[in-house]
Parts: sequence; structure tokens; C-alpha cells
Amino acid sequence: MNAEFARTLSLLRQEKKVSQRTAATACGISQALLSHYENGVREPGLPFVVKVCDYYGVSADFLLGRTLSRDGTIITSEDLYDLSEEKDNTMRGSVLALLTKKLLINSIGMLFDLLGKTGNRTVISAAGDYIGTAITQVFRRLHSATPNTNADFFSLSARQFETGMGDMDRKYNEILLVESLAEHQKEPGNFPDLQHVVLSEAYPGLYQSMLQVLHNSGERTGKYSPDKWESDK
Repeated sequence: MNAEFARTLSLLRQEKKVSQRTAATACGISQALLSHYENGVREPGLPFVVKVCDYYGVSADFLLGRTLSRDGTIITSEDLYDLSEEKDNTMRGSVLALLTKKLLINSIGMLFDLLGKTGNRTVISAAGDYIGTAITQVFRRLHSATPNTNADFFSLSARQFETGMGDMDRKYNEILLVESLAEHQKEPGNFPDLQHVVLSEAYPGLYQSMLQVLHNSGERTGKYSPDKWESDK
């Protein structure tokens, strides 16, 4: 069972606003065992998965993080709310490019709305610069790979770019973001409510995209964990 299962299992219970004891009794197990499932300590059997799907009214695919649709249907690019003002028919790319664009635009839109609630200019600027540098790096890689292009308009020379100055700038802004958030914690309030239920209600379309981005990232980065290395041996 993947880590997404444990996280979703816990979030569904919180969303339903029931205690572990209540949920465990309804699903025919002990509270201690449910706690193990929610924390990823133990993996449940198929009978429990069926019971918990019935209890929360979701599909097994949703519970396992295979889809964001609770009834198990596959989400396509048309199902995602598009925050950008750009019309879909102006895109000249694959469906994958369109879907990826929507996921990232929606997630960034939600992210900066949340960052704006902090009212901290340093936090917002550091986050923007971090993402801006990542976008610049992807564009420059595409530009460099495209024949017959002139890179004279870039601020960094080809040598500076290839030796990692962009990476250095991105890391600097990540450090600045972490440090400025730590300083901001010393001030009472001025942080958005990031509870699952609150975000689902406040950003019904955008939060769907954010969850998909988080899921995709988790799937990728999970491949690099020591546990994964051991299982591959």
C-alpha cells in the first residue's frame, strides 16, 4: 500500500469529523489498528479497504491516490478549472502539455493567494523568485536544444548557466523563503488556514490541481527513498 493511502485515510476521517474510535468501530477494527493504518505503520487487507470505501463513500482508486475523483472516474484536462485567461484553442501542443499547464497554473494561483494572506513581502518575493528561476531554467534548456537560436539576450552566459549559477540562485531563494517564514512565525496570526476541509471549500477547483501536483511529486520523489532502494535490490 502506498503512502498516499495513509494520508487520504486520515484526511477522510478528519473531513467526516469523526474520531478514530468512531471510524474504527464502523469499519470493524480497533482504534489502535486504524491508527497504524493512518500513520502508514501497517498495511490493511482488501476487506478493510472495501469497508472504508463504503464508510466514506469513495472509490478504491481515490483512496489509493490513483485519481482525484471520489467516484473513481479518470480526470482529464477538460475536468480541471483553468485559471489562466488564455483560451485552450490557442495552445499548439499535446494534451499532456495542456493538462500540465492547467495543473501548474492552478496550483501557482492558489499558492500565491495563500502566500498573499501572510502579508509578508519577503516570503512572497522569495517564492516568486524561486519559481521564476525554475521556469527560466526550463525555458533555457529548451532554447539551448533548439537549432539556430541566439542566446545573447540571456543575462547569464552559456558557461555561467552550465556551471550552475541558476541552481545557486534557486537554492538561495529557497533558503530565503525558509528563513523569512521562520521569522514570520514569530508574529501572531498572518498564516492561512491549510486544513484539508478549509482548502477544499475555499479553492474547489484549484485545490484539485494542487493535490494532483503533490501526488505526482510524491510519486517521483518516493522512488529516491532508501526504502525504495532496498526493495529494488
